[in-house]
Amino acid sequence: MTAGSAAFVGRARTLAQVYRHFGEVDAAETSPLYRRVAVALSESDEALRAIEAAPARKRHPTVILAALHDLALAGRAPGLASAYAATDGDAAADAAVDTLLRMTDTVVALAVRRKTRPDETGRSTVLYPAIAEAARRFGANAVGLIDVGCSAGLNLNVDRVGITYSNGQSLGDPSSPVQLSASIVGDRPVPARAMPEVVTRIGVDVDPVDVTDADEARWLRACLGPDQPERIARLDAEMALAATAAPLLLQGDAVEVMPDAVARVPADALPVVTTTWALSRFRGESRLRFLDRLDEAAAGRPVAWVSVEGVGVAPTIPTLGDRHASGHSLIGLAVFDRSARPAEAIGRCWSRGRVLAWLADS
Repeated sequence: MTAGSAAFVGRARTLAQVYRHFGEVDAAETSPLYRRVAVALSESDEALRAIEAAPARKRHPTVILAALHDLALAGRAPGLASAYAATDGDAAADAAVDTLLRMTDTVVALAVRRKTRPDETGRSTVLYPAIAEAARRFGANAVGLIDVGCSAGLNLNVDRVGITYSNGQSLGDPSSPVQLSASIVGDRPVPARAMPEVVTRIGVDVDPVDVTDADEARWLRACLGPDQPERIARLDAEMALAATAAPLLLQGDAVEVMPDAVARVPADALPVVTTTWALSRFRGESRLRFLDRLDEAAAGRPVAWVSVEGVGVAPTIPTLGDRHASGHSLIGLAVFDRSARPAEAIGRCWSRGRVLAWLADS
């Protein structure tokens, strides 16, 4: 065996382990199709060589599987599309390997150009009561929403969805095409108050997604498993809703763009900045600079910050003694108005907002 062949064998074993683990652990419950496909890729030396054509940071199963799914959705891989539509695991595995080998350059180009998008849908179950609470504390009759790390800006339609909680409470628009649900744990209900009028919707992201662009919308769908019809239907409904009132998308680093974003909110409305699992992508010093920018923006007007982040990720938000990486997130509320009011944790949530415990006094 040559030195080059030996090196590939070592790398391939590691890559094969990543794909097998993804299939047998990560996708085991959420996507039986991807479980079969990922394992099949892990067992094919040819497929692993093809994946190695991508830069190391673009070889992860979520990226390669999304690129393959995008080709299927675009009609460029009809065999794979048919296998996915039939939810035939064996056929999908064979078609995925075949598509990857035949279209390696195309798959790699997609993986390099795109990035996988986190599942944005469903976050309104947490954001709605938190934003309403921020507005109550300021006595605001109107708010301007500024979502950081928004990607497609779906969080900006928080006031236009319907939400039902397991304790019988409901918030939002009961006639909305987007209906969400969440379980309540603990003995406190979420506040029953409605959000005030939203007069501005602004998304801030280094690489925002325009949901009115067919290619961009298709990529968002491609980031979901093809055998997840409920999630795909919910994403389609949220994208359609967003397209009817497209937000202003500002491209750039949030630390640099924030002053411009706040300035675009009318003077008679409260700017409410939201971050949902976005600050973990910031370095520690950038998180602190982000807060400094919010404080600077509040020099001439009050600004609220609603955060939903892992324990210890959002600076100044109390951790309540919870451990880091504990499996849940804290819902934080900080106000910037020169009053030195402390930031607080007003709730906990699990499963990206599907389970919620409200903590603040109503």
